[in-house]
Amino acid sequence: MKLKYVGKSFGVDSLTNGKVYEATIEDEDYYRVIDDSGEDYLYPKINPAPLDGSCEGGEWEIIEK
Repeated sequence: MKLKYVGKSFGVDSLTNGKVYEATIEDEDYYRVIDDSGEDYLYPKINPAPLDGSCEGGEWEIIEK
């Protein structure tokens, strides 16, 4: 599937506002997303944000299932 991240960009290798990412559904709470690092990581379906709380995060828009 393809997800668009909408929110404040964070991390050099994490998520960028407006960018579309390849992802799969991990479970009911998380997506497995290939982020800017080129690796796949788990991100919450609701309010993906950095774990250190350095920014408020954002939301996902489903582009393609």
